[in-house]
Amino acid sequence: MNDIQIHFTSGLTLTCPFGTQAETLSSHFGDVQGGLVAVKVNNEIRPLSTRLEMNVKLEPVFLDAPEGVMVYRRSLAYLLAIASRDVFPDRNLYVGHSLGNSYYYTFGDGKAPSQQEVETLKTQMQTLVAADLPISFHYMAYTEALALFEKNGQTDTKLLLDERSGSKIKVNECRGFADLYVEPLVPRTGFLKVFDLLPYQDGLLLCFPGTGRHDQLDPFEDSPKIFAVYNEHKKWSRLLGVHSVGHLNRLVRERTIKEYIRVAEAFQAKKIGQIADRISERQDTLKVALIAGPSSSGKTTTAKRLSIELKVMGIEPIAIGLDDYYVNTDRTPRDEKGEPDYECLEALDVSYFNEQLLTLFNGGEVTLPDYDFKSGRRREAGGRKIRLGKRSILIVEGIHGLNDALTAQIDRELKFKLYVSALTQLNLDDHNRIPTSDNRLLRRMVRDYQFRGTSAADTIKMWPSVQRGERLHIFPFQNGADIAFNSALSYELAVLKFYAEPLLHSVKPSSPEYAEAVRLCSFLENLAPIPPQYVPGQSILREFIGESEFKY
Repeated sequence: MNDIQIHFTSGLTLTCPFGTQAETLSSHFGDVQGGLVAVKVNNEIRPLSTRLEMNVKLEPVFLDAPEGVMVYRRSLAYLLAIASRDVFPDRNLYVGHSLGNSYYYTFGDGKAPSQQEVETLKTQMQTLVAADLPISFHYMAYTEALALFEKNGQTDTKLLLDERSGSKIKVNECRGFADLYVEPLVPRTGFLKVFDLLPYQDGLLLCFPGTGRHDQLDPFEDSPKIFAVYNEHKKWSRLLGVHSVGHLNRLVRERTIKEYIRVAEAFQAKKIGQIADRISERQDTLKVALIAGPSSSGKTTTAKRLSIELKVMGIEPIAIGLDDYYVNTDRTPRDEKGEPDYECLEALDVSYFNEQLLTLFNGGEVTLPDYDFKSGRRREAGGRKIRLGKRSILIVEGIHGLNDALTAQIDRELKFKLYVSALTQLNLDDHNRIPTSDNRLLRRMVRDYQFRGTSAADTIKMWPSVQRGERLHIFPFQNGADIAFNSALSYELAVLKFYAEPLLHSVKPSSPEYAEAVRLCSFLENLAPIPPQYVPGQSILREFIGESEFKY
């Protein structure tokens, strides 16, 4: 066979035999010290055992990198699946949502695990880690994989194969436990030393290190409001029999998906109505509803639909845009790169905002400011004039809504805080989850292209910065909300696929964003597409795909 050229980021180029394993070249990445968990081969993340069969650019993926963090977490989930099969062969353990730096799991039989059962699972995981077993990936014939998943009781995994037509299926395997290959895992179980298992509610938590802290665990921080929303949606999904992608695909094949969409939309509408009820109960004291949440959570549509529900109750909602309270560009704080930081609280004229709120609450009239993004200046007399009536309430939507520093001069009893996020409940199968951030990234990607002409690569490129802003300015305040609202729709990823796949395929291997595009494409392949015309005109999803009945 011909030799191939391996190009390293250091500038080194090696000539190697065809089929060289990437792992054998790890010494050329510098001091790895056990932190090397995968590689990028021409900007695509691959397992360390990958055979190199062409000229490539080879880069390391370390535990502290965002990609390495996800490799570690997926591998831990796989390790727990093996341990659960060993300890409880007759009970199915299902992964649920994330809760801080942990994943919540429940047993399919509905029985909460005892402290001793959790300890037994943890001990088995530690035994598997100590054994330092290899985790391999290879191909199986389609019919062979189908039979294996059927034999092992991996029903949700077997259902995923119904959406595939290839003659071979890629799987991960460790000590005889095969699992559908979704993304790379660590090469050996010995990498997975840092974790914990804790009993929690009706299940257990698989705790893992935070980003950049691969060698230690932080104390668990509970989020009871977020958990309650997740748990309610999980129970609802299981009641309807749609808790994994395979079940959703089956509805598409059986042509009953329209009815499911109507039910999902009605459930969400009911939750918005309940939020309006909560506000109505306090209408004698409430003056402002503050709506906040991470990027692409559907806050704007939530605010519009909530306004309709409030009008039904005889309450007059008046919307205020926080963007109009930006300080002039010459006063905008700078981030660590010297760029304007529009996401920090100091980018807003908080004192002026509070001054106007107090005027309104005391019965006065104000002229809302109007911020001109082209000039970077605020016109304080450029907006509309408003005054609050007896049954009026302000609706304020923005990333800092839950931070009391935004409304420091306003008494707490005058404020209603609503946290909105797309808390995805759908899993790929029993132990492969779909991260909530992926749902929001796909929403953002589709919307940015539809309405701003932004490429998929550009959206992916800026996403880490968006997530950094969320960690700083939104997530620390979510437990202070009066109520949390889940804007995710269980069917929406199958609709977003219709728009997102062509955008992701436009990202080329020469782009640094290619690895993320490949990863997203990989999981979208498991979804049967749902035609966008099935989406109702007032759906939150229309905020991202277009043709909404609302104006934005």
